[in-house]
Amino acid sequence: MKLCLLLLLASISQAVSRCPSPCRCSSGTVDCSNMKLATQSLPASFPASTEVIRLEQNNLNSIPNGVLDRLPNLREVYLKHNPWHCDCNILYLRSWLQAQQKRSQYREVTCESPEPLKGRVIMYLTEDELVTTCQYWYCNLALVSQLCLCIFIIVQGILLIFVVFSLRRFQRIAREARRTAKELQQNSEPYAYDNIPLCNYNRT
Repeated sequence: MKLCLLLLLASISQAVSRCPSPCRCSSGTVDCSNMKLATQSLPASFPASTEVIRLEQNNLNSIPNGVLDRLPNLREVYLKHNPWHCDCNILYLRSWLQAQQKRSQYREVTCESPEPLKGRVIMYLTEDELVTTCQYWYCNLALVSQLCLCIFIIVQGILLIFVVFSLRRFQRIAREARRTAKELQQNSEPYAYDNIPLCNYNRT
């Protein structure tokens, strides 16, 4: 039992410390630079012992949420020379940059697009500027929410009509049953009287 537990812990530890493909790792540094990585092909996680991540000279336009979290030893991330697209998807990277103590080393991490924000330092962007670039996303979400609400209301209305119709039908059936039972009772009473034997009062 103990041997199985040790093997399980060893495998987990190895999986956590494994160098993510296609990057190169050495002494706390994960080098993913100049590998033509896009946002979709970026490693989903990095070893917990990572101190430095090199992501410069790739095709990254954003960083997926949470990729740089849960790395307690992380000191620096090289992000320059990437075509950063500054819309809603850049909010996570902006927040991460603003939380760093050494902000001066990230002043060259700038937007490549859209055109109104080209050349702007990402960590200095305001939230309003980013939200205005992706208002269509909120509009689509609002439209989908309204459609779902309308469908929900229509379904509720259909169910309500069905319940009312079922109750009325049940009441009609109950009235018919009561009337039938009453008629049967009334018809059975004369029949009962007719079958009562007559007493013979003639004495011999």
